[in-house]
Amino acid sequence: MAEVSVKCPFVWLLLWLCVRLSETKNTRVSVGDDILQPYAHGHGPSHSHRHVRDCQPVVHGNSTYESQPPSHHSRLPVAESTVFVSDVPGSSRMVYGHITAVQDPLRTVSVLEPGGPGGCGMKQRASVEETAEAAGCLYAQNAGFFNTSTGRCLGNVVSDGRVVQDSGGVQNAQFGIRKDGTLVFGYLSQEDVLDQSNPFVQLVSGVVWLLRKGEVYINQSLKAECDKTQETGKFRTFVDVVSARTAVGHDAEGKLILFHIDGQTGVRGMNLWEVAESLKSYGVINAINLDGGGSSTYVTGGSLASYPSDHCVTDDRWRCARPVSTVLCVHQRRCQPADCNDHGDCVDGRCRCHQGWQGEECDSLVCQAPACGPHGVCTAGGCVCDAGWRGKNCSQACPLGFFGPSCAQECRCDDQCPCDPQTGSCNATLPGETNYTLHRAGHCLAKQMFTSWRRDKEAHREQPHLTERSWLLITSTLASLLSASLLLHFVRACRGAAAAHFPERRDYSYVPLADINGADSRAEARSRKSGFGMDDSDSQDEIWSPSQSGRS
Repeated sequence: MAEVSVKCPFVWLLLWLCVRLSETKNTRVSVGDDILQPYAHGHGPSHSHRHVRDCQPVVHGNSTYESQPPSHHSRLPVAESTVFVSDVPGSSRMVYGHITAVQDPLRTVSVLEPGGPGGCGMKQRASVEETAEAAGCLYAQNAGFFNTSTGRCLGNVVSDGRVVQDSGGVQNAQFGIRKDGTLVFGYLSQEDVLDQSNPFVQLVSGVVWLLRKGEVYINQSLKAECDKTQETGKFRTFVDVVSARTAVGHDAEGKLILFHIDGQTGVRGMNLWEVAESLKSYGVINAINLDGGGSSTYVTGGSLASYPSDHCVTDDRWRCARPVSTVLCVHQRRCQPADCNDHGDCVDGRCRCHQGWQGEECDSLVCQAPACGPHGVCTAGGCVCDAGWRGKNCSQACPLGFFGPSCAQECRCDDQCPCDPQTGSCNATLPGETNYTLHRAGHCLAKQMFTSWRRDKEAHREQPHLTERSWLLITSTLASLLSASLLLHFVRACRGAAAAHFPERRDYSYVPLADINGADSRAEARSRKSGFGMDDSDSQDEIWSPSQSGRS
């Protein structure tokens, strides 16, 4: 399909007028006249998933769907949208449409219910503009099929991790995004849809698997999805008729490709064979067809960017967008899940985990078994030990006097006795090792108490009045006095000896012995009785003094 630039001003003017007039408030109600349905009654084939598996080519084995690993283009722009006006090979037709390449589908693409959450349950329909504006979509296009009479959503619907509805195993082509970012295209059993090992966070049903592994897969889809109860030729007509179309696929890099073309059933647009070839030329690997005809709508920045095929209620000269069912929305990057499991903060589409948590969704503890051994469990704060155990890895038994989880509680037993380390019971039978420890501790404590008692007794024993220091001081003083006395006597003795050798130097008075104690009086009295006086005595002593000696 070759692309050409539109140089005719009249064509551009006509298209512009159609868009502007279709946005007028009094002409925005769609008649819903461009109906393109694959089945005459209901939705999807009535046969089982096993029939789908058995009728597919042998080269695909038992796998009825294809998976594309998660994209790793998180640092690139969210999406790039391209407008094209191209001719259709082998015909004189030209088509106008959009191709949008989404870099990080897991965080930037959502399946939305019509009008918002709960829309499918209320059988509500809303235009793509209304749904996209409420959700803040950068780009949006219609997605799944619906019952045009009741408004009921058809097929499987999972929106941002919520299972909105289960088709009950109806076998139509599916597009989904799993929790790990894997893209899935093809036929799913009911078990596949409800599998929780790697659940779908987005899922929507289409009709006809267009491309499988880069090859057109429409003939195989006609066998797998044809409903035996429908009118003959109805499903084949749905495939072959030209109309407005909407599709979704992925390329070799894992980018999600949204495809939309304008048209009108039986007049302009593309049939599904042409859509498949166009997608293949753009490098798409797997793709499925979504709701088309008057439902085909493309919105950019909250504004209608496509040319609807339904006429307006008030004036059939104008075209109005149809209220539809589910919507594929491309938005700014979001975390999956949006709340990071309450264990982190969403920053630019990535979860920044709180302390103790790890993983892209902050759903895994940093502490992992068997880090806490057999006696503890991992938490965000580390190991929480069972009752009776403590330590970084819960490998240490509680010390005596403590019990409970992580040994955080203190025993309350009488006399400070130890308690059961698990229950805190004071009536506890302790294990043999603990009893041995207690015995040794008691022996050590008793010895320490006895030593302390003896020390206290010695300290309080009655002490003498004079201390050893006092006695030493007294003894020293007495010895000094004795030494002084001896020295004095020695000096005197030396002086006496010197006087004996040098009489002329003596300076003393000589008193006769008779004068001592009154001896001279008693002698005088006796002389009086005998008749002798003193002058008659020849024995009268003469008093001598040194002065007299000098005078003689």
